[in-house]
Amino acid sequence: MLAAERRDHLLGLLAREGKVVAKNVAADLGISEDSVRRDLRDLAAEGLCHRVYGGALPVSPAVADYATRTSVTPDGKRKVATRAAALVRPGSALILDGGTTALAVARTLPPELACTVITHSPTIAAAMIEHPMAEVFLLGGRIFKHSAVACGAAAVEAAQNVSADICLLGVTGVHPEAGLTTGDTEEAAMKRALAARAADTYILASSEKIGTASRFRVLPWEDISGLITDADPGHPVAEQLMARGVEILAAD
Repeated sequence: MLAAERRDHLLGLLAREGKVVAKNVAADLGISEDSVRRDLRDLAAEGLCHRVYGGALPVSPAVADYATRTSVTPDGKRKVATRAAALVRPGSALILDGGTTALAVARTLPPELACTVITHSPTIAAAMIEHPMAEVFLLGGRIFKHSAVACGAAAVEAAQNVSADICLLGVTGVHPEAGLTTGDTEEAAMKRALAARAADTYILASSEKIGTASRFRVLPWEDISGLITDADPGHPVAEQLMARGVEILAAD
């Protein structure tokens, strides 16, 4: 099999099965595992897969820059934001993560809603200025420009001094095996710090993130209260997550 044919085969497996197991591909094609791994390295270098031990997973489109992500599945993000905003009760305290889906949540919250919003995103804080009844607390630190959020030791320390009823957290990948992931280690640490300060944590994940993975794990499944997504309930990943007890809140 030619290299181009192997490449198409690997990309097809990622699309159909949500993963590539190198030893299985090697056995099916009658080639060495080293050849498969080389092919996967080439695909990863092009941003077409995320390599893991033993193979590869689909790469998340949310690794693009902030400006580009604003145009990725805006309708799906709007649906997720609407479902998430409905969880915020009057008088409650909300930790709202950064990113494009979280920004959609901020814009969806009713202007008359009296609540407290705690965020490490200057973008989110600015959007909440238009909500006269909301108290806004901005956690500071080094700005991670990919998601327009504060990260690092100062931001984590600031997060440890707040508490909230609910945390709405964004991730770049949702995969049954890789878990809830993001592309930066400090951002992952900040997300864990925020989630630890809320009674309930819900994950914001529009459909393009379902079945994909990034490099750094954010949280184990047992640490979240639910996953909010516009993905079809019949999606194989959604079915696998429900089978393991993850509550999925449909955004439609």
